[in-house]
Amino acid sequence: MNFLNNKDNTEKVPPAKGKLLIAEPFLHDKDFARSVVLLCEHTGEGTIGFVLNQPTMLTLGDLLVQLDNPATPLEIYNGGPVQPETLHIVHRIPDLLGGVPVAQGIYWGGSFESLQDLIRENNYKEGDLRLFIGYSGWAAGQLDKEMEEGAWMVGGVTEQLIFETEASAIWKQAVGLLGKDYAFVANMPIDPQLN
Repeated sequence: MNFLNNKDNTEKVPPAKGKLLIAEPFLHDKDFARSVVLLCEHTGEGTIGFVLNQPTMLTLGDLLVQLDNPATPLEIYNGGPVQPETLHIVHRIPDLLGGVPVAQGIYWGGSFESLQDLIRENNYKEGDLRLFIGYSGWAAGQLDKEMEEGAWMVGGVTEQLIFETEASAIWKQAVGLLGKDYAFVANMPIDPQLN
Protein backbone atom coordinates (compact mmCIF):
# COMPACT_ATOMS: atom_id res chain seq x y z
CA MET A 1 0.00 0.00 0.00
CA ASN A 2 1.85 3.02 -1.28
CA PHE A 3 -0.49 5.81 -0.15
CA LEU A 4 1.87 6.76 2.70
CA ASN A 5 4.77 7.66 0.42
CA ASN A 6 2.70 9.61 -2.09
CA LYS A 7 1.84 12.51 0.17
CA ASP A 8 2.59 15.65 -1.86
CA ASN A 9 3.26 17.83 1.18
CA THR A 10 5.67 15.50 2.92
CA GLU A 11 9.34 15.14 2.08
CA LYS A 12 10.47 11.53 1.89
CA VAL A 13 13.19 10.68 4.39
CA PRO A 14 15.60 8.00 3.14
CA PRO A 15 16.70 5.13 5.38
CA ALA A 16 19.94 5.85 7.24
CA LYS A 17 21.87 4.80 10.31
CA GLY A 18 20.13 6.17 13.38
CA LYS A 19 16.69 6.32 11.74
CA LEU A 20 13.59 4.24 12.36
CA LEU A 21 11.85 2.05 9.83
CA ILE A 22 8.17 2.11 10.72
CA ALA A 23 6.02 -0.56 9.09
CA GLU A 24 3.09 0.82 7.14
CA PRO A 25 -0.15 -0.07 8.91
CA PHE A 26 -1.21 -2.91 6.62
CA LEU A 27 2.12 -4.69 6.19
CA HIS A 28 1.24 -8.32 6.86
CA ASP A 29 4.74 -9.83 6.87
CA LYS A 30 4.80 -12.09 9.95
CA ASP A 31 8.19 -10.75 11.04
CA PHE A 32 7.44 -7.06 10.54
CA ALA A 33 3.71 -6.35 10.98
CA ARG A 34 3.39 -3.06 12.92
CA SER A 35 7.09 -3.20 13.71
CA VAL A 36 9.58 -0.41 14.35
CA VAL A 37 13.18 -1.14 13.39
CA LEU A 38 16.15 0.88 14.64
CA LEU A 39 18.68 1.08 11.80
CA CYS A 40 22.20 0.60 13.17
CA GLU A 41 24.02 0.27 9.84
CA HIS A 42 22.99 1.34 6.35
CA THR A 43 25.58 1.26 3.57
CA GLY A 44 25.76 0.37 -0.10
CA GLU A 45 26.39 -3.22 1.01
CA GLY A 46 23.22 -3.58 3.07
CA THR A 47 21.31 -2.67 6.19
CA ILE A 48 21.21 -3.98 9.77
CA GLY A 49 18.65 -3.06 12.39
CA PHE A 50 16.67 -4.34 15.37
CA VAL A 51 12.91 -4.61 15.84
CA LEU A 52 12.14 -2.56 18.95
CA ASN A 53 8.63 -3.73 19.71
CA GLN A 54 8.70 -7.54 19.70
CA PRO A 55 9.49 -8.74 23.22
CA THR A 56 9.91 -12.47 23.69
CA MET A 57 9.03 -14.49 26.77
CA LEU A 58 12.76 -14.92 27.48
CA THR A 59 15.14 -13.18 29.85
CA LEU A 60 18.92 -13.14 29.69
CA GLY A 61 19.01 -15.83 32.38
CA ASP A 62 17.10 -18.17 30.06
CA LEU A 63 19.83 -17.82 27.43
CA LEU A 64 22.88 -17.55 29.66
CA VAL A 65 22.21 -19.17 33.03
CA GLN A 66 25.47 -17.80 34.47
CA LEU A 67 24.11 -14.27 33.92
CA ASP A 68 20.74 -14.81 35.56
CA ASN A 69 19.80 -11.91 37.80
CA PRO A 70 16.46 -12.60 39.51
CA ALA A 71 16.53 -9.11 41.07
CA THR A 72 16.59 -7.36 37.70
CA PRO A 73 15.91 -9.83 34.88
CA LEU A 74 16.76 -8.46 31.44
CA GLU A 75 14.02 -9.04 28.91
CA ILE A 76 15.01 -10.30 25.46
CA TYR A 77 13.50 -8.82 22.29
CA ASN A 78 13.21 -10.44 18.88
CA GLY A 79 15.54 -8.25 16.80
CA GLY A 80 14.55 -9.88 13.53
CA PRO A 81 14.63 -13.11 11.55
CA VAL A 82 18.34 -13.13 10.67
CA GLN A 83 20.70 -15.26 12.80
CA PRO A 84 18.25 -15.81 15.69
CA GLU A 85 21.01 -17.59 17.64
CA THR A 86 22.98 -14.34 18.07
CA LEU A 87 22.65 -11.88 20.96
CA HIS A 88 22.91 -8.10 20.41
CA ILE A 89 22.74 -5.05 22.64
CA VAL A 90 21.51 -1.51 22.10
CA HIS A 91 22.18 0.81 25.03
CA ARG A 92 22.76 4.31 26.32
CA ILE A 93 25.69 3.65 28.67
CA PRO A 94 28.80 3.83 26.46
CA ASP A 95 30.99 4.78 29.42
CA LEU A 96 30.23 1.34 30.88
CA LEU A 97 29.84 -0.82 27.76
CA GLY A 98 31.52 0.96 24.84
CA GLY A 99 29.78 0.40 21.53
CA VAL A 100 29.25 2.17 18.22
CA PRO A 101 27.22 5.39 18.21
CA VAL A 102 23.99 5.02 16.23
CA ALA A 103 22.15 8.24 17.12
CA GLN A 104 22.26 10.84 19.89
CA GLY A 105 22.58 8.85 23.13
CA ILE A 106 22.08 5.45 21.45
CA TYR A 107 24.84 2.84 21.00
CA TRP A 108 25.04 -0.58 19.42
CA GLY A 109 27.28 -3.39 20.69
CA GLY A 110 30.02 -3.07 23.22
CA SER A 111 31.94 -5.22 25.63
CA PHE A 112 30.24 -8.49 26.56
CA GLU A 113 32.71 -8.77 29.43
CA SER A 114 31.60 -5.39 30.79
CA LEU A 115 27.96 -6.43 30.41
CA GLN A 116 28.67 -9.56 32.46
CA ASP A 117 30.31 -7.44 35.17
CA LEU A 118 27.35 -5.03 35.29
CA ILE A 119 24.92 -7.91 35.68
CA ARG A 120 26.96 -9.76 38.32
CA GLU A 121 27.27 -6.54 40.35
CA ASN A 122 23.62 -5.56 39.69
CA ASN A 123 25.03 -2.20 38.58
CA TYR A 124 22.61 -1.30 35.80
CA LYS A 125 19.10 -0.04 35.13
CA GLU A 126 16.98 -2.18 32.87
CA GLY A 127 15.92 1.00 31.03
CA ASP A 128 19.50 1.65 29.90
CA LEU A 129 19.79 -1.32 27.57
CA ARG A 130 17.87 -3.60 25.25
CA LEU A 131 18.95 -7.13 24.36
CA PHE A 132 17.95 -8.74 21.07
CA ILE A 133 18.17 -12.22 19.63
CA GLY A 134 18.68 -12.06 15.90
CA TYR A 135 18.55 -8.97 13.75
CA SER A 136 16.81 -7.52 10.73
CA GLY A 137 18.95 -7.43 7.62
CA TRP A 138 18.59 -6.33 4.03
CA ALA A 139 21.02 -7.02 1.19
CA ALA A 140 22.14 -4.17 -1.08
CA GLY A 141 19.10 -2.73 -2.86
CA GLN A 142 16.57 -4.89 -1.00
CA LEU A 143 15.41 -2.19 1.40
CA ASP A 144 15.26 0.35 -1.45
CA LYS A 145 12.82 -1.94 -3.26
CA GLU A 146 10.66 -2.27 -0.13
CA MET A 147 10.70 1.52 0.25
CA GLU A 148 9.51 1.93 -3.36
CA GLU A 149 6.68 -0.52 -2.63
CA GLY A 150 5.61 1.63 0.34
CA ALA A 151 6.25 -1.01 3.01
CA TRP A 152 8.07 1.41 5.33
CA MET A 153 7.96 4.96 6.62
CA VAL A 154 11.24 6.46 7.86
CA GLY A 155 11.40 8.60 10.96
CA GLY A 156 13.66 9.96 13.62
CA VAL A 157 14.48 8.22 16.87
CA THR A 158 14.63 9.29 20.50
CA GLU A 159 16.21 7.65 23.52
CA GLN A 160 12.83 7.73 25.24
CA LEU A 161 11.18 5.75 22.45
CA ILE A 162 13.77 2.98 22.64
CA PHE A 163 14.46 2.76 26.35
CA GLU A 164 11.38 4.12 28.12
CA THR A 165 8.39 3.18 25.97
CA GLU A 166 6.37 -0.01 26.43
CA ALA A 167 6.77 -2.31 23.43
CA SER A 168 3.03 -2.24 22.74
CA ALA A 169 3.09 1.57 22.36
CA ILE A 170 6.26 1.95 20.25
CA TRP A 171 4.66 1.69 16.79
CA LYS A 172 1.99 4.28 17.54
CA GLN A 173 4.48 6.67 19.16
CA ALA A 174 6.96 6.24 16.29
CA VAL A 175 4.21 7.13 13.81
CA GLY A 176 3.40 10.15 15.99
CA LEU A 177 7.00 11.34 15.65
CA LEU A 178 6.43 11.62 11.88
CA GLY A 179 4.23 14.67 12.48
CA LYS A 180 0.59 15.68 12.36
CA ASP A 181 0.18 14.63 8.70
CA TYR A 182 0.49 11.02 9.93
CA ALA A 183 -1.82 11.24 12.95
CA PHE A 184 -4.53 9.30 11.12
CA VAL A 185 -2.08 6.43 10.45
CA ALA A 186 -1.39 5.87 14.15
CA ASN A 187 -5.08 5.16 14.75
CA MET A 188 -5.71 2.83 11.81
CA PRO A 189 -7.05 -0.57 12.80
CA ILE A 190 -4.90 -3.61 12.06
CA ASP A 191 -7.64 -4.96 9.81
CA PRO A 192 -9.67 -2.11 8.23
CA GLN A 193 -12.49 -4.54 7.40
CA LEU A 194 -13.16 -4.89 11.12
CA ASN A 195 -13.70 -1.14 11.49
